[in-house]
Amino acid sequence: MTGLLHSHSLLRYFVLIMLVVVVVMSLLKLLGKKPYTNLDNKLGLYLFIFTHLQLLIGLVLYFVSDVVQFNAGTMKNAVLRYWAVEHISLNLIAIVLITLARTTSKKMTDDTAKHRRMFVFNALALIIIFVSLGMSGRGILIPGKF
Repeated sequence: MTGLLHSHSLLRYFVLIMLVVVVVMSLLKLLGKKPYTNLDNKLGLYLFIFTHLQLLIGLVLYFVSDVVQFNAGTMKNAVLRYWAVEHISLNLIAIVLITLARTTSKKMTDDTAKHRRMFVFNALALIIIFVSLGMSGRGILIPGKF
């Protein structure tokens, strides 16, 4: 389980870096009315892959971790509630937004619409992830912590 925990902790940095890159690039290209290139497509794909890999590892951890507990005291304890309910809920919403950004923009033909979709959905996902990190009380730059 330690290896999964470290993988999940390390992978979050890749997800966040890719998410910030996709949001910034899509905003810049949207404002500059630039074409949607193969690089934009690949960045969206890598974000999609890292995010879903993070989800798979997170789901395994969710069901085997001692931090996630389901008992009468879970909702009364802020730490237990965060890990059992808030962390997974907020991050699932963010993952759905990232997935929708990728899958729906692929079907669009207008470059401006693609950049707008990638920016709006991924920016919302980034905000939700930062809210989730803020709720954890851990901050974002604590290596090795779950």
